[in-house]
Amino acid sequence: MRKKIGAAAIGLSIAGVSLFATGSASSHGYVDSPASRQAYCAKGTVKNCGEIQWEPQSVEGPKGFPKGGPADGKICAGGNSRFAELDDPRDGKWPATKVTAGQGFQFRWKIPAQHATTDFKYYITKDGYNPNKPLTRADLESQPFMSVPFGGRIPPSTVTHQGTIPTQKTGKHLILGVWTIADTGNAFYACSDVQF
Repeated sequence: MRKKIGAAAIGLSIAGVSLFATGSASSHGYVDSPASRQAYCAKGTVKNCGEIQWEPQSVEGPKGFPKGGPADGKICAGGNSRFAELDDPRDGKWPATKVTAGQGFQFRWKIPAQHATTDFKYYITKDGYNPNKPLTRADLESQPFMSVPFGGRIPPSTVTHQGTIPTQKTGKHLILGVWTIADTGNAFYACSDVQF
């Protein structure tokens, strides 16, 4: 009887490890340049981040932004309540990457698990953006300032896009990166605070 119970316990342990390994293998991607909120949490630069500090690549939510996708106020977390800390404006005190309006800039995604991709899009906040409030669609310019079509191809583990930061911006802003997956109903979201 003890041998059967011991064998069953070992079997359950192996199944649990397999499920855990499968869960971590389904991780996806995030922006690390300009550093996103999840990148700052993963590096330990920002504290009290909850689960996102271990899963910066998992900010996945419904695709179709801006018509669809996560609800206003929940965009930075992709609508995922597990990562709600990313939607907290922290009194406008998220670290910000210094940028210059009109300057060329390299946007970089780290992608531990690649997926067939529709596109990558980058949005920026409008003039008058208030970094003390959670991000809404009304805060963003209506069109992305950069779109990179991918036509269903699978990106490499590091993807860079050379683009130009919009001109005539000053002060603190937020750039929203959206990586839309071709063969699922989801996209990945990354909010990067920037300072002009």
